[in-house]
Amino acid sequence: MKNIAYISLGSNMGERETYLEKAINILHSHGKIDVLRKSSIYETDPVGFTEQGTFLNMVIEIRTDLSPEILLQQCLQVEYDLGRKREFKWGPRIIDLDILLYNHEKIESESLLVPHPRMQERAFVLIPLLELEPSIGHPVLGTPFNHFLDEIPDKEGVRLWKQINGEDAYVHSEN
Repeated sequence: MKNIAYISLGSNMGERETYLEKAINILHSHGKIDVLRKSSIYETDPVGFTEQGTFLNMVIEIRTDLSPEILLQQCLQVEYDLGRKREFKWGPRIIDLDILLYNHEKIESESLLVPHPRMQERAFVLIPLLELEPSIGHPVLGTPFNHFLDEIPDKEGVRLWKQINGEDAYVHSEN
């Protein structure tokens, strides 16, 4: 497997942590996807449509032989299998998977934009991404992501919920 990708996961309905775990397990069970690392889990305030419950968000690093388009199809299939319904933009969701980065490539197709077009504006994406890869930068703009994070005013809306302890196991955070 030769490609490295980062995928953000989010859930704000039902057993949020369970949906994150199930999505990761489904991806990992795919013969051409290897989940390498998982960030801690963060509880975050909703963005866009704010009249909904808080999210649990995290980022995973994967290695894959899948093309970006096929990886997107796999992510959408995971969402479908777990019961996601797309009722309106930024609405509540059982599970949401977004491809943030695929190698250091710029990908523009009808169905996929990589790097994710709004990732540098979202603390709930950058904080777990930078936890995994502190020096990673935007492959198109050439700017380190920690620079973008410094510019985001509402970082307090992202709270550590369950910390990864470095051995691929979670330790619940008491905030």
